[in-house]
Order: sequence, then C-alpha cells, then structure tokens
Amino acid sequence: MSRYRDHSRRFEAVAARRGNNPGSAEVIPFQGPLRELELEPTVRETEVLQLISEGLVNREIGQRLFLSEETVKSHVRHLLAKLQARSRAHAVAVGFRRGLIG
Repeated sequence: MSRYRDHSRRFEAVAARRGNNPGSAEVIPFQGPLRELELEPTVRETEVLQLISEGLVNREIGQRLFLSEETVKSHVRHLLAKLQARSRAHAVAVGFRRGLIG
C-alpha cells in the first residue's frame, strides 16, 4: 500500500507544479485500489472460514454450501486478503483470534 501512497504523492506534486503553468495538461489524481483489507468478511466468507477450520477442502465446502468449487476458491482468496493471512491455516488462526469463528 505504501507504494501506492508514494505514487499518489508524486502525482499530486506534479499537479501542483503544473497548476502554475496555464498551458499544461491536467493531471488526474491517483486513486488507490479498493481497500479490501479494511473490510470485514461477509457472512458467506465466515461460513467458508468455519468449514475450513473443520478441515474441509474446497470441493467439500462447495457441496455443503451448494456453491461451485470456483466460488469457494474466490471466497478463500477474499478471506486471505481481508484477514491478511498467508495460508488457510493462518486465516483460521486469525479468525479464532478475532472471534469470527468458534
């Protein structure tokens, strides 16, 4: 994220310098990516996390929740990002610590 903030600061500095030159082109301010890390897991993602903690694999989670395996994979990717976890096991540990699963 710090890389994006640095880019934003550089763009803003260039825009400020060009603001004094009437013939210069307008610089559109940089907006970073969605701040997915600040979001809480959805109810469905929490259900997926609970099933991961029970030792189920994506195929089994999909069968339990009536989802495709690809949808489960997507939920797992979002969970890892939101919980800032490096693996499924790490996500489960973070989920327990944060009280998301019991």
